[in-house]
Amino acid sequence: MIRIAVDAMGGDYAPAVVIEGLTAALYDFPEYELTIVGHQGKISLYLEKFGIADHPRIKLVHAEETVEMHEPATMALRGKRNSSITMCAKLLRDKKVDAVFSAGHTGAAVAASTVLVRTLEGIQRPGIATIMPGMYGKYILMDSGANPDCEPINLVQFALMGEAYAEFFFDMKEPRIGLLSVGEEDSKGNELTKEAFKMLSSMPINFVGNVEGNTIFENITEVVICDGFVGNILLKGCEGLAKSVMYWMKGVMTKNPVRMTGAMLARNAFKDLKSFADAEDIGGAPLLGINGIVIIAHGSSSPRAVRNGIKVAGEFVKFGINDKIINRVKETGALASPSELDTAEKKN
Repeated sequence: MIRIAVDAMGGDYAPAVVIEGLTAALYDFPEYELTIVGHQGKISLYLEKFGIADHPRIKLVHAEETVEMHEPATMALRGKRNSSITMCAKLLRDKKVDAVFSAGHTGAAVAASTVLVRTLEGIQRPGIATIMPGMYGKYILMDSGANPDCEPINLVQFALMGEAYAEFFFDMKEPRIGLLSVGEEDSKGNELTKEAFKMLSSMPINFVGNVEGNTIFENITEVVICDGFVGNILLKGCEGLAKSVMYWMKGVMTKNPVRMTGAMLARNAFKDLKSFADAEDIGGAPLLGINGIVIIAHGSSSPRAVRNGIKVAGEFVKFGINDKIINRVKETGALASPSELDTAEKKN
């Protein structure tokens, strides 16, 4: 039985949407045991509504508090130690569950997981791996927001984590790995990327060198690595651009009756276009490098996204991704040094 803790209070529409999605996962995946973490008084109504209040594969853990989206990430550790995301992290730390799913405060999830659950052996900092759409398929962006400030060893370890995720997601060996920079030449970039380039070039991985922001959407690599500051800007920029494009298309396609007729005829094509970049199919992004499985979903996740995020959490457990990451880090000699681990400890 795979044990997954679900943050019932995390998300813009929690707990209703979370419980609905959890219910679908409960019936679709009979090998999962789900622990619902949240304020029992607020979620009991929804447990009754969806008919799972007395389900044998459901456990409840009461969490008095919730880290709100506008609050600082450190609130999960200092001000609200009984919050739902903190309680989830404690369950994972104590090996009472195998994985955690949350659509709540991303920073709080990263902070609670890093401090309470800790990182894998030799890993200095965890990173968020996000599946991104490209012209001919998808690619993995690593890190998409967990670490605004990075050192070269972080980017090296992100590459190995991304490699393991690519083996899982694309079912392939030796995925191509690119370092996001301002030019393809070896000499381009800042001090961080230049030093990381040197280290990556000497490693036994399929490193293709620097890649630029315009070419990564041409699927020239399966994994794109960068620090969390750049990655989050790229991610949010793509989200904003996608909304703008849809707005522009709606405007031009409804400009006159002829175009409106054409839009009606092409509505299935528009649905296919939307589904190509639909993050709800994935359900959430893994926080890789943590000594456990943590899946972080978008705050606006629908029940379908919650269901799929819980599914992915279980699949990661079965795949054994953390063992693969540890083995690759040791094989390549990319273990963080004691001083680097100490630096990360002080930052936490």
